[in-house]
Amino acid sequence: VAQGLQRIRSGACRAGITALFEVAGRQPGQCQATDLGFVVGPRLNAAGRLDSMSHGIECLLAEDMVTAKAYAEELDALNHERRALQSDMEVQAQAILSGMTLNESNVPKAICLFDKGWHQGVVGIVASRIKEQFHRPVIVFAEGDETTLKGSARSIPGVHIRDVLDRVATANPGLITKFGGHAMAAGLSLPKDSFEVFSSCLIEAVEAMSTPELFQPVVLTDGELSESELSSESANQLEKAGPWGQGFPEPLFQGKFVIRQRRVLKEKHLKLVLTPTHGRQEIDAIVFNTDCDRWPAIGGAFECTYRLSLNRFRGS
Repeated sequence: VAQGLQRIRSGACRAGITALFEVAGRQPGQCQATDLGFVVGPRLNAAGRLDSMSHGIECLLAEDMVTAKAYAEELDALNHERRALQSDMEVQAQAILSGMTLNESNVPKAICLFDKGWHQGVVGIVASRIKEQFHRPVIVFAEGDETTLKGSARSIPGVHIRDVLDRVATANPGLITKFGGHAMAAGLSLPKDSFEVFSSCLIEAVEAMSTPELFQPVVLTDGELSESELSSESANQLEKAGPWGQGFPEPLFQGKFVIRQRRVLKEKHLKLVLTPTHGRQEIDAIVFNTDCDRWPAIGGAFECTYRLSLNRFRGS
């Protein structure tokens, strides 16, 4: 990964990679590992989710910037479409969940959701969001054809979702048409008229294969930073210590702050200016995909976990 990032920064990469950075308004010369996951990856994946992965392949194989830019713009448009679909589906999913009147004491050990208008290519992302919200295994379904539902599952540590599905399939022959996956994610198909039965069987299987403490979310941090450590120098050191990734996560810190300024962006992101509770230094912060109404008003204090990073925009 480090060598790949170095090649991208130096311009020694495929035209398609450069084009994907350009359509996203990013500078390849300042590429970080997170850009691969949050800039390049989503645009390539959007092709497979909504159309054909061949668009992404052609972009990466393009021999010149003109061709690469055309494919990159197509992928960027597909990614915008994916975002819109995802946003609509998340709103609809929250409406279904609200109708279930869930609270901390009655959340089932697994959650299954379905709507006939949902898109197969986006159900996995929605399942991930709901899993994070409730800390439960979640399966979100969309219509496969007139008689079949196709679902995407996301699980929590300690609940092996593929093994759970295997238990359900073994105990209920014919209930699941096919399935596959691993500990944290899986895909499956089942007859459309079996959704309710499957939901009940899934909850029973998860309960049988888990212990109560698995459903209590735990956040492990690298501790607190002093006010002097909340600096661009520290962020630069952390950046140079990477690349971070699966199995080698970027350091996560905790701290207490007071909100000095706050602004809502696109109805679901929160731009903040903070000071440590026992300090004066102002720090810019942003929270993505949050319920902005749950955050304190200006002058309010709160405790959170966070990551320290450099803020780059248009090459600076």
